[in-house]
Amino acid sequence: MGDMRLVVCGATGRMGQALIRAIHTTPGVTLGGAIEREGANALGADAGTLAGIGETGVAVTDDPLPVFAKAEGVLDFTAPAASVEYSVLAAQARIVHIIGTTGCSTEDEEKFRAAARHAVVVKSGNMSLGVNLLAVLVEQAAKALDVDFDIEILEMHHRHKVDAPSGTALLLGEAAAEGRGIKLDEHSVRVRDGHTGPRPRGAIGFAALRGGSVVGDHSVTLAGEGERIVLQHLAQDRSIFATGAVKAALWGKGRKPGYFSMRDVLGLSGNSD
Repeated sequence: MGDMRLVVCGATGRMGQALIRAIHTTPGVTLGGAIEREGANALGADAGTLAGIGETGVAVTDDPLPVFAKAEGVLDFTAPAASVEYSVLAAQARIVHIIGTTGCSTEDEEKFRAAARHAVVVKSGNMSLGVNLLAVLVEQAAKALDVDFDIEILEMHHRHKVDAPSGTALLLGEAAAEGRGIKLDEHSVRVRDGHTGPRPRGAIGFAALRGGSVVGDHSVTLAGEGERIVLQHLAQDRSIFATGAVKAALWGKGRKPGYFSMRDVLGLSGNSD
């Protein structure tokens, strides 16, 4: 069998270019398409040249349909509305759809799950090995420690990030909630301002910092009486997310349709076989 043909959506952005470089250096995959929004300045340009790897013969286009028809997988770190559109096309083409898009609504998630009836969908707030291992540790710690230990999640990203909390922070929050046996949306605190009163018992707090060129820093603090446990991950290069996304695409090749996470890809859940 030949190399897996992968399409990169948002191909001229920072993450898109990291994905193209990851495809270039990973055995078993090849760049099969590069998608950008309608009217983008780079339309028609060689995607490899833009990403700094030299000419690939793959031109950036704003028409995903013919590109998806010839591909085996899609790497998608774009925006919620675009990812929903791509999920429909990927399901129609019966190809693997890797979604790293954050800021998605409950309605968006339902559409991704609907698409997963016809295609392999791997969606995660973070594609790196380290963060997904961190999430497992957070879940275990939250399960082991009772509600006398308050859980706070702090994240920092570059000044251009448009959503908060980050997808990774929410992934870690979900892990903590799973460990506690509670629903995150019923126990999370996203904003504190003014006279807030005492901290609700059992709440999971979030704080977001933005500035500079920070790729992504995340820490989870479990604070008890007289002691604190801090679990932390620092991302220094976007290549870790790109490498994870390509790994997920290769993992999904040939699998039956379904909705998966990076825990499945990394063998950290019961659905990896």
